[in-house]
Amino acid sequence: MKTKKELKLEYKEMKPPMGAIIIKNNLSGKIFIDVSKDLKSIINRHRFQLKMGMHKTKELQQDWNEYGEEVFSFDVLEELKYDEKEEKIDCTKELELMKMIWLEKLKKDGLVQIYEK
Repeated sequence: MKTKKELKLEYKEMKPPMGAIIIKNNLSGKIFIDVSKDLKSIINRHRFQLKMGMHKTKELQQDWNEYGEEVFSFDVLEELKYDEKEEKIDCTKELELMKMIWLEKLKKDGLVQIYEK
């Protein structure tokens, strides 16, 4: 049995997958993109907020309310790899850049509509 101290240390050393996610309305093709240092958590957060009717992106929330959960898909768009040489780094800037690149790429292609905050 591990001690509390050992469990805390393990938790601090965890490196959850980080990167960009996409939420897609499969009826309209509209998409929402977000980034996080923890992909599993961000997907769970958006799904929870939508189910509770409290998502910050009002248009996305309205479509969720109107069409239901079954119309939406949640996927990882891209993962940001950890730098093995660094112990713990703040990847916030890299994640925001990743989001900007994906939004620009998708807007440029003109093939999708994007839910804006």
